[in-house]
Amino acid sequence: MPATDKAPTELPESIETERLVLRPYRPGDGGAYFVLCMNNKEHLPPFEAGNSALSVETEEDAENLVAELAAAWAARDGFPMGVWLKNGGSLVAQVYVGVVSRKLPEFAVGYFADRDHEGKGYVSEAVRGVLGLAFERLGARRVRICCSEANVRSMRVAERCGFRREGLLREASWHRLPDGTPAGECIYGMLRSEYLKSLPE
Repeated sequence: MPATDKAPTELPESIETERLVLRPYRPGDGGAYFVLCMNNKEHLPPFEAGNSALSVETEEDAENLVAELAAAWAARDGFPMGVWLKNGGSLVAQVYVGVVSRKLPEFAVGYFADRDHEGKGYVSEAVRGVLGLAFERLGARRVRICCSEANVRSMRVAERCGFRREGLLREASWHRLPDGTPAGECIYGMLRSEYLKSLPE
């Protein structure tokens, strides 16, 4: 797909991986999203202080936020998705594809896992799932992941998914390393050519 200023109109209703279903939020998802938010109130702030999930206090708040996330998807302003288990249907993570540049085009991937479902590979599986959305449906030339160098889990996700570490913005994060030094901001990238090479023949 050539670079374009216009976002595509045809996007998948859901993305299925081996264990997961990734999909845009829908009316009625507020209950599950509320549980996710409440379960991660103390878990998110170290690396996700600006995450809108932290503003949720009631199930009504959660339903309103779900509506905002769904509206962003519909307007193609961003592509937030809930990550649901095929077995049991629990909401175990969120993954987000954001627009960096429509002219290149370039997108950024962000994510967080429910604290009770960390260490099971769900986020890595979800990130691999949205690479198809970014490169095949949105026409990305490159995709980036940015995270604090203090966030080792996030760095490992990027590396497991085949992203290359492209740089470190030194002391650019408000997070602190054990010695009190401001952490750097790691930049990982994947090019379209690298994505295509990673596909099974």
